Amino acid sequence: MSTILGQGDFRYRPVPGWGVLDAATPVKNGNAIAQDRAGHVYFVTDHTANNVMVYDRAGRLVSKWGTDLPGAHGLTIVTEGDREVLYLTCTSTNRVRKTTLDGTVLAEWGWPEHTGKYAKAAEYMPAWTLHHPNGDFFVLDGYGKDYVLHYGTDGKFKAIFGGAEGGIGHFGPHGGIMDTWSGPEPTLLIAMCDQQHVLRLSVTGEKLQRVELPGGNPRMFHRHKGHLFCPHIGDNWPADFNSRGYVSVLDAELRVVANIGGTPPVYDDKGQLRKMAHQEEFFNHPHDVAVDAQDDSLYVAQASAGGTYPLKLERV
Repeated sequence: MSTILGQGDFRYRPVPGWGVLDAATPVKNGNAIAQDRAGHVYFVTDHTANNVMVYDRAGRLVSKWGTDLPGAHGLTIVTEGDREVLYLTCTSTNRVRKTTLDGTVLAEWGWPEHTGKYAKAAEYMPAWTLHHPNGDFFVLDGYGKDYVLHYGTDGKFKAIFGGAEGGIGHFGPHGGIMDTWSGPEPTLLIAMCDQQHVLRLSVTGEKLQRVELPGGNPRMFHRHKGHLFCPHIGDNWPADFNSRGYVSVLDAELRVVANIGGTPPVYDDKGQLRKMAHQEEFFNHPHDVAVDAQDDSLYVAQASAGGTYPLKLERV
């Protein structure tokens, strides 16, 4: 495929056929993707034949595992001491699971009944986890009641904030990243799905910043060499479920510097970002993105895309 996607320093060429497997390894929704320090790519699908597929950098299947997470959704790879572990969320079983890289369950956190915020487990549908440098972690209940739950290094519940009374917005806190580079204290940088903006919160839930992303629908952030990569599942989603989406690249000031598969970003004379949209008919609802630590390639997971395998795009 000769198409070049993106603008400026962020231009990419799709790699045809990367990661495509056979019917023995099916995909439903491609919800999350991440790379470990060995270079393996972890792809999460809600198909219970194989919730997690592990690829090498050439797109060959290394392993697959997981059959009991019908709502497998978010994935975060976290370094603990000298090992890496996975944090998986499941919107259907209403839990967060911590595993080894090969799927051995280390811990689980179910619906937080004790908080008094949930009448039943089905109201809690965690989308992603964010991780503090001190070992604490935050769960974004992006498909449930829009709360953010704070757990300590020991895995014990510490606090809950957000939700309707916190004014976060329904179907809001979907994915994100712990910002450890913008100030003296870490903050939560959250992709507000269906809201077309980014929200920065303190670790106690105070609203610190809101950045508009008109025409987008941010689902997640991944930081690489000082930039943030943000997949938009669709243009103006959910108003238009048929829109294809694109991937934005943001700088340290959260200004969009390129749209991969989308229109070039344009700021007006007041510094306001004009409405963005997909440009090439390439992506089909990108839901998560990872950036290769070795050669800057992109790996993209797509949801609501007819069971597509992950995509790889080489930087040019």
